[in-house]
Amino acid sequence: MSNIAVCARFRPLSSKEIRDHGDGVCIHAIDSETFAFKDEKEEEFIFGFDRVFYERSKQVDVYEFLALPIVQDAVNAINGTIITYGQTGAGKTYSMEGPGVLEQEEEKKGLLPRVVDGLFNGIRASDASTKYTIKLSMVEIYMERVRDLYDLSKDNIQIKESKTKGILLSGVTEVSISDPMEALQSLSKGISNRAVGETQMNMASSRSHCIYIFTIQQELKVDKRLKTGKLVLVDLAGSEKAEKTGAEGKVLEEAKMINKSLSALGNVINALTSGSPSKANHIPYRDSKLTRILQDALGGKSRTALLCCCSPGLSNVSESLSTLRFGARAKYIKASPWVNRNEDKHTKRGGSIFLEKDDSSERIMNELRERLDIEDVKLLEELFTREGILSVPGVEEIDSALEDCTLRTISALQQELEELVYTVEEVREKIIKP
Repeated sequence: MSNIAVCARFRPLSSKEIRDHGDGVCIHAIDSETFAFKDEKEEEFIFGFDRVFYERSKQVDVYEFLALPIVQDAVNAINGTIITYGQTGAGKTYSMEGPGVLEQEEEKKGLLPRVVDGLFNGIRASDASTKYTIKLSMVEIYMERVRDLYDLSKDNIQIKESKTKGILLSGVTEVSISDPMEALQSLSKGISNRAVGETQMNMASSRSHCIYIFTIQQELKVDKRLKTGKLVLVDLAGSEKAEKTGAEGKVLEEAKMINKSLSALGNVINALTSGSPSKANHIPYRDSKLTRILQDALGGKSRTALLCCCSPGLSNVSESLSTLRFGARAKYIKASPWVNRNEDKHTKRGGSIFLEKDDSSERIMNELRERLDIEDVKLLEELFTREGILSVPGVEEIDSALEDCTLRTISALQQELEELVYTVEEVREKIIKP
């Protein structure tokens, strides 16, 4: 089990905040993880997150702390999700895209172009015996309809669920990408189709939640075994107050739907982090399209990181406080990421010896014991030694090794142990035959 990684990021004061409100700041930095926050009543709160990025923070710092570990895991077939959350105009889209995904100025590049570089760097550094393919999908949730940003005729995509693949978007367009520039051009094309509008808070306010889905499939050239990792980036539309944004007509209706879905997201967070651990609570994932799509990311099988973007200005203190409280609550969500393997020759013959989950060595050992009990191992050790086939580690040795394993070590051992079970079953078949 692992907690969601939650970070806060404060943009600099805007010229509008300074001009219209003569704004001071509502935060005081304590260290890289903690800060003091004062509300409009001068009441002080202390917040602590995994990392706090203050107004002078660099885009690369956000990427390396928040996103890079998740990108590396996605290359190793562990699903990951990165979400930006906060008030309209708080810096979510700048954190996600930078000035633009095709912007070449290194310092200003956002999460998306850096994630693309990270994926291809990870693939280049991988074993040459593995073939990788990457596909990209882009959708937006606009007025509670899921729209394909690569095919605007698909404006009401249905959300499906698979026991093995999790949440799926039925019929969504997948674009194959073979290099970073091709990926950025595809991203730029999709972004240009996104719904935006002007408000008093933001010249190009996002009127939809935008979701970027990278599917990374790896195939071992030797035996054609497949593993797939999915990396999802979510640029949420900002929460809005009509009196501040000046929204009316169509823009006001959009704002209502945005706030409704964000409220549903808050309800899911509350349900996941409250109640008795021994009693299962109803989690209202189906209350909105947003929470349904994020089901795997919130308490599911995905590694998840949340970036809470805030204004430091006194004129936005209530919205910033709401965002920070949301992040503080989300910090207590636990997820159970695991390696996503497709069925291979070993699982067809006898089933995997694992649950394909990387949450604890104890869980893995329980599954191992169900397939190979102590007497089996002792018998097979004697048989293998006599026949000179191979040396089989005893249960105690396996126990000790697994207790010391890190996540990636356990993942690597899965293949070796599956090979062992496959061999054991072949020998067992020979013994049983008259």
